[in-house]
Amino acid sequence: MNILKINSSSNRTTSISRKYVNKVVDKLLSEHTEATVQERDVAYSDLPFINEEMLNALFVKGERTKRQDEVLQVADGLIEEVSNADILVIGAPIYNFSVPASLKAYFDLIARAGRTFKYTENGPVGLLKGKKAYVVIASGGVPVGSEADFSSKYIKQFLSFIGIIDVEIIPVDQLVKKAEQSFAKVDEQIQKITQLQPVI
Repeated sequence: MNILKINSSSNRTTSISRKYVNKVVDKLLSEHTEATVQERDVAYSDLPFINEEMLNALFVKGERTKRQDEVLQVADGLIEEVSNADILVIGAPIYNFSVPASLKAYFDLIARAGRTFKYTENGPVGLLKGKKAYVVIASGGVPVGSEADFSSKYIKQFLSFIGIIDVEIIPVDQLVKKAEQSFAKVDEQIQKITQLQPVI
């Protein structure tokens, strides 16, 4: 069992999303004692944004040049990480109603035709099937699932796009007004995590 732990908070020391990502991973390790954990901190991985050179490498006709292979090297490594994972645990604080720019950049880099999804006559089909994702979404004021939350729906849509349809949202929200109630509710949710098999 391989767990990919993904953090995107810019706050390294007192981040609520990081704290609860750790709690989810610890619970998973208690259920899967043989599991290994791969860590990916997208906020501090210096991930590149998609640029023209990268686009040219992605959509080149024929063989890629050595330089084009180099341009895609970071993205290739990220795709290998997520492909090898059985479970993803993603920390996604809400920044201005949506995901951090670092998490969006990460998603852009792992969305690759032929690797994480493919085009068919009926539209795109995700290739990363059989995986489970736990997504910790922290917010100070925005209720997760509300009209002002553009984070949880986007994350679920993206994960579904690459084939991960078994997604559990763990909301640590409205922390400004009712932090203690939110913490208690989420702690209870995490304790219910078991060895259930992911939906394919």
